[in-house]
Formats: sequence, structure tokens, C-alpha cells
Amino acid sequence: MGLRLGIDIDGVLADFRSAFKDTARECLRRDVVVNSGDDTATVDPVDIERVWNHIARTPNWWMGVRAYEPAEIAQLYALARSGKWEVCFLTKRPASAGDTVQFQTQWWLEQQGFYLPAVITVPGSRGDLANALRLDLAIDDQFVNCAEIIGAGPTKALLMLRDPNPALRQHAIDRGVGVVSTLAETLPILQQLDELLRGQRGKMIRLSDWFRPKTAETLPHNPRAIRPLPDAADTATHGRAQTNTERTR
Repeated sequence: MGLRLGIDIDGVLADFRSAFKDTARECLRRDVVVNSGDDTATVDPVDIERVWNHIARTPNWWMGVRAYEPAEIAQLYALARSGKWEVCFLTKRPASAGDTVQFQTQWWLEQQGFYLPAVITVPGSRGDLANALRLDLAIDDQFVNCAEIIGAGPTKALLMLRDPNPALRQHAIDRGVGVVSTLAETLPILQQLDELLRGQRGKMIRLSDWFRPKTAETLPHNPRAIRPLPDAADTATHGRAQTNTERTR
């Protein structure tokens, strides 16, 4: 069994901060300062509401957010496929006009090269969700979420700290939360953790792999490249025609 991962979107994969600043400039007709710790802390609350209302009225706003490291997202997909990892993407994005947040996020991930992504919109506790999904590791850009996750159960947590913050970095490490600054830095850690967990799952579980076929048919790297399955109605019609032919023989 491979890794079970929970990965936050904004601040980890997607550059929400820059997208929010661009939208605020468009909406408020001026530049705003965005802190690393709180994406809207230095903006007046009334202006914050105006910007969020603008986002809510914009069709499929979340599809236009830039990725921090698109090549590494594609590499994450390749590692997940080869290692048979189960990856869940977690987000609490508010709704915008157009498609649902879940669909917009799925579309966005596919544009970065991560096909058929599992996206979960998180209405409540990250810790409860990590337990329910039996995650091995969760990656988040908010320390409070990381602390909640490791406090709720055995799931490990990595804090994505893209801006230098030595105090917060040490605070996280002292409490058992790993700290990374890029997805490129994170991927080797995931591989190491996968190898470590595979080595600790016990001989009986590894023994079961010996009796599996050495070669297993899998979908291509881009599963959307395969031919679609025949339409159910066409299949039924073909089946009836074949049966009638057999009866006339």
C-alpha cells in the first residue's frame, strides 16, 4: 500500500496571494499590501468584503489562479501513479460564479498535469478529516491546520512556509511539524516517507505482493487519452442484435 496524502491547494500549490492582490487592484483601483501570515490582514475589512464579493461574482475565478510550481505538480502526479499513492486535495475556497469550487479546482489541477484529481472541499476540522481518510501525511500552509492534524491522530504534517519566517519555522519544528518551502523540496521527502512506511508495514503484507502478477495492466500516463467506453445504450442494442442473430442460425 502506498502513501495516503492530503494536500492543501492555496499557499501550497496555488499562488492565491498574488491572485487576490491582482483582483484587489482591479476592484479597488489601488495596490494592497498582503502579509505572508494573513493574506488580507492589512486591507480594510470593508475593502476585503468588496474584493471577496467581486470574486464571488466572477465566473470560475479559481481557474485563473497561477500555480507556484506547475512542473512539480506534474511530477507529483507521476510519483503518485508509479508509487500507487492515494492523493486527496483539500480546500476551503469560497464559491465563485460559474462551476463549483470542486470542479474548478479539479480542472485547474488537470491543467497542471495532475489527471483525475480527488478534491475535497473541507467545511470543518482538518484533523477530523485526516483521521477519517487515514492519511499518512498532510501538507498545509497554515500552522494552525498542521497543529490540528497532528493533535487529532497519527497523521504527520508538513508546513509549507514559502516566505522566510525563522520564528514560525522553529515553532512548528518544536511541535513536531515538518517545514518545507517549496514543492520541489517536498517531493523527495514524500518518496523517503513512502519507503520508510513500506518497510514498517510488516512481512506478511509484503509477502502478499509475491503472489500478485508481475505485470499489471494500468491506464496510460494521461488516462484521458484512452478511447471512451461504448455508450451503454449502444452496448445494449449490440447485445440484442447479436442475440437475435444467434437465434436465426
